[in-house]
Amino acid sequence: MREPSIRDVRILIVDDEEMNIEMLRHILEPAGRASLITTTDSRRARDLFREHRPDLVLLDLRMPHFDGHDILAQLREEIPHDAYVPILVLTSDNSGEAKRRALSGGANDFVTKPLSPMEVRLRVENLLETRFLHLALRDHNRILEQRVRERTAALTRRTAELEDARVEILERLARAAEFRDDETGLHTQRVGRSAALLGEALGLTPAEIEAIRRAAPLHDIGKIGIPDAVLLKGGRLSPDEFAVMQTHTLIGAEILSGSGVTSLTMGREIALTHHERWDGSGYPAGLAGDAIPVVGRAVAVADVFDALTHPRPYKRAWTPDEALAEIARGAGRQFDPDIAHAFIGLYHDGRLTERIPT
Repeated sequence: MREPSIRDVRILIVDDEEMNIEMLRHILEPAGRASLITTTDSRRARDLFREHRPDLVLLDLRMPHFDGHDILAQLREEIPHDAYVPILVLTSDNSGEAKRRALSGGANDFVTKPLSPMEVRLRVENLLETRFLHLALRDHNRILEQRVRERTAALTRRTAELEDARVEILERLARAAEFRDDETGLHTQRVGRSAALLGEALGLTPAEIEAIRRAAPLHDIGKIGIPDAVLLKGGRLSPDEFAVMQTHTLIGAEILSGSGVTSLTMGREIALTHHERWDGSGYPAGLAGDAIPVVGRAVAVADVFDALTHPRPYKRAWTPDEALAEIARGAGRQFDPDIAHAFIGLYHDGRLTERIPT
């Protein structure tokens, strides 16, 4: 059994209602060895953050003096660019505008009042796990980069080691994101394999095929930043929720940006464009036709087929024939028609039947 995440961490709670703070103390302290730093005076929030450098902030929105949006702006100036300090907003305002403003101000998730102990614990654990993954990635990169600097004679070997480590850690982060809405945790692997076979059918070089095999599993890495309330919703998303969901493409591209590693550069391209549509009606940029990178077009088909043929919280698993018919209908509108037909041909040729098991 996994150990609880609420252990040996510092959590800053800013709420003008002492009753809410005591309830949070009752919820969080039995769950581990968390050190809670609390205040009902929002004017002290910034100083307390500087003094204690918490791992997580629980922040009320409606407070006198400085409200939650003011505190978000202050903390944005305090959090280092290479750190991930999640902020969980506690609010009785469930409006889309309040959530959009808080998200744009730096909030990572929401809990609606009155507070549910189970929901608070789950969201706190998820945010802390994400923080620890981020810190592990940052620290690992720092260690490897220092080794490269210290051992210039082995620069080539160390650079390759650094690249492999980055790819492996990001693959693990992608799987952590995937486990939130795919209980098997195999969706990314299946998409990577299907995309590689599709790349081969499209005439990509062996190096490009290997790159897409490693890059395609990172397509939904940005879901690590999508709140559970949106990602795991059982029904149709509201326009506001869908707008939040769409940001996973931008989050993924940001996570994968700034690398000279071929598979990560390609992974950024895929993460950003795999929801663009051939007719220009996709997101986030509304690209159309050949303006969409070929790897984004290929992963779009592989991703949709796998998503359709496996159950999700909001739908049953479709049969392969149903999914292939949907891809055929989308050719020329959602999908590049040549890529859609190549994928269908691969399936009928038996190339995709020996897939990773569900």
